[in-house]
Amino acid sequence: MNLATTLLTVAKRLPSQPAVTEDEITLTYEELATRVLAIAASLRERGFAPGDRIVLCMENSTEFFEMLYGIWAAGLCAVPANAKLHPLEVRHIVENAGARICVTSPSLESGMRPAMPEGVQIIVTRGADYRNLLDGTATGIVECAPEDPAWIFYTSGTTGRPKGAILTHRALLAMSYCYYADIDYLDERDTKLHAAPLSHASGLYALPHIARGGHQVILTGGFDPARIFEALEKYENVTLFGAPTMVSRLVTAAETIQLDTRNLKTLYYGGGPMYLADLKKAQSVFGSKLFQLFGQAESPMTITGLSKAQHADTTHPRHEALLASTGFPRTGVEVRVVDENNRDLPYGEIGEILTRSDCVMLGYWGNPDATENALQDGWLHTGDLGTLDESGFLTLRDRSKDMIISGGSNIYPREVEEVLLQDPGVVEASVVGRPHKDWGEEVVAFVVTNPGEGVTPERLDAICIEHIARFKRPKDYRFVGSLPKNNYGKVLKTELRKLLQEGATHQEESP
Repeated sequence: MNLATTLLTVAKRLPSQPAVTEDEITLTYEELATRVLAIAASLRERGFAPGDRIVLCMENSTEFFEMLYGIWAAGLCAVPANAKLHPLEVRHIVENAGARICVTSPSLESGMRPAMPEGVQIIVTRGADYRNLLDGTATGIVECAPEDPAWIFYTSGTTGRPKGAILTHRALLAMSYCYYADIDYLDERDTKLHAAPLSHASGLYALPHIARGGHQVILTGGFDPARIFEALEKYENVTLFGAPTMVSRLVTAAETIQLDTRNLKTLYYGGGPMYLADLKKAQSVFGSKLFQLFGQAESPMTITGLSKAQHADTTHPRHEALLASTGFPRTGVEVRVVDENNRDLPYGEIGEILTRSDCVMLGYWGNPDATENALQDGWLHTGDLGTLDESGFLTLRDRSKDMIISGGSNIYPREVEEVLLQDPGVVEASVVGRPHKDWGEEVVAFVVTNPGEGVTPERLDAICIEHIARFKRPKDYRFVGSLPKNNYGKVLKTELRKLLQEGATHQEESP
């Protein structure tokens, strides 16, 4: 069960079918398969053995798919990393995964080279080393077991250190099957438009499209509503991913034009809360083409979902409550809400969300303790809090891990706090999220300093920029004399959020 087989099968059946288009340059499935098999052969010639890991930290490009399927064809494991990460964050991923190669984009090379551990080779797409990979003599693919690692998805945890969720060939195939069962029938007439990072939700759902011969269209240069609208005029049966903030940007941009959505098949969204008012606006623009998904890196894209039909069902007696939920368990997926003793809670009571399916990760790479905490008796403990109702739909109530979601990207307070504490003048730091009308949430840091140390926001900004991605940097610093704590010395972040809320209220009341 090698995922590369899904691509190679389409290449035999539909050799001339467009596979990937980037900046008007298109590879057919036959051409893509040829490059994939050449890369696989080159990697084996370089001594890579089944199960070895290769990190892909690159901007959206055709080479992402060439490398992803080439890695699988060689029996190896891909480790995609967000191109927005700081090079030192990528270094940790490379070291933790034990990767010998990091493939990156020309624009990222200058930051990556000095950050990589000794002995790790940097391969730059469209450079000489990458062209050498394409010189391999194709010899077929390596057989894989269903439980073999295919994709390690690094996601931060409450400790602030990224953990690698191991997604197997079986898990990613199950994810694809759930797509067909719950979202859409796909074939070679479909277009998958990529305007969000391929290392995350957009790239994951490329897999079910490629397996059915769909056309992958890559919009380079970041998320641009104008270019997305142009693509909707050009391509048919378009499926697109958007974090809630991206969907809101599309809605805002559509207000000034006469948007034709006939070619839009599905806009799936997730990765953060979508406010009911924003969702209603999106429905007024896109109609009944929205699909909401709830998942985690540990169960990629696949825990619950709210279908296009459910979005459009205004006759439902609790339609607004349905829209505010994350929908129903996906096909073949079990969901529970439990108390602290793992006992199922009555309908409507808040508890931790658990899930079980073939989509769930194998565990965390090299982290048996975290694996044991997350996977218990076959169930994934998500760390998210929610409620189930009598009809079976799930509503998220809180994030027990204090995760902040800004612009669709996950930010974990502890990793920001640890960076702030590197300043010798900082005694304590606690980070929380503040609602933001465009990005969903923004990072605010409460900081206790030593008197006379002269700690300033600019000084803390410089430390953050040196160590973490810019989107994780606090947008506001609150210098306080102490942090509110309970009897056990734990910082009460609920109190910090109240301070932010009170501050916002006072500001609104000011003349």
